Amino acid sequence: MSNQIQNPKFKTDTRGMSIIEILVAIGIFLIVSAGTMEIFIWGFRGRDVVWEQLSTQNEGRKVVQDFVNQLRRAGQSATGGYGLESAGAQEVVFYSNLDADSFRERIRYFLVSTTLKVGIVKATGTPLAYNLGSETVTDIVHDVANTTSSLFYYYDEDYTGATGTPMSAPIDPALVRVIGINLLLEEKPNVAPVPFAIETKAAIRNLKTN
Repeated sequence: MSNQIQNPKFKTDTRGMSIIEILVAIGIFLIVSAGTMEIFIWGFRGRDVVWEQLSTQNEGRKVVQDFVNQLRRAGQSATGGYGLESAGAQEVVFYSNLDADSFRERIRYFLVSTTLKVGIVKATGTPLAYNLGSETVTDIVHDVANTTSSLFYYYDEDYTGATGTPMSAPIDPALVRVIGINLLLEEKPNVAPVPFAIETKAAIRNLKTN
C-alpha cells in the first residue's frame, strides 16, 4: 500500500464554522436586513406624505376659490346691514347669496387652532333677521399653519391691484374694498419641508368705488 503525502501548504481544513463565526454572520445579516427595511419604511412614509400634502393642497385651493366667489358677490344684508360686517386677522364676516332665494346669507370664515371653519346663517322670520344661534358651522380645511400669521388682510380704495400696504388693525369694515387671503397648509410639520401657501385677493364688487 502506498503512503499518501500531503503538502502542508495545501492542507484541507475540515473544521466547520465556529459558534462565534455563526453569530457574527447572523449579526451582519440582521444589520443589513434592518437597514433595508428602514429604507423601505421611509420610502413608504415619504410617498404617503406627498399624497397627503397633495390632498390637503387641493382641499385648500377649493376653499380659497369658494371664498373668493362668495366675497365677490357680497353686498347689503337682507336686513339692510353693510355687506362686510367684521374684518379681523383670523375671522371675516360678510353677506353673500349662496342659494336660489333672493336673500344673502351671513357668512363667517374663522380659524380655530389649525382648522378653518365657515359658519352660515340664513335670514328668516318676519321681519327678516339673522339668528346667530342657528349658525351652521362646517370644518372646511384642516392642517392650517396660520396660527401666528394673519389669514385675512384688507385694503382700502387706494389699492391699485399692483401696489399697496394692507390696512392696520383695528380695521373699519366700511373702508375695506379688497380682501386678501393667505392660507398656509402643513400636513405634517415634522416631515414636510415648508408650509404650502395659497394666496389671492378679491374685490367686493358692490363696495368697490375705484
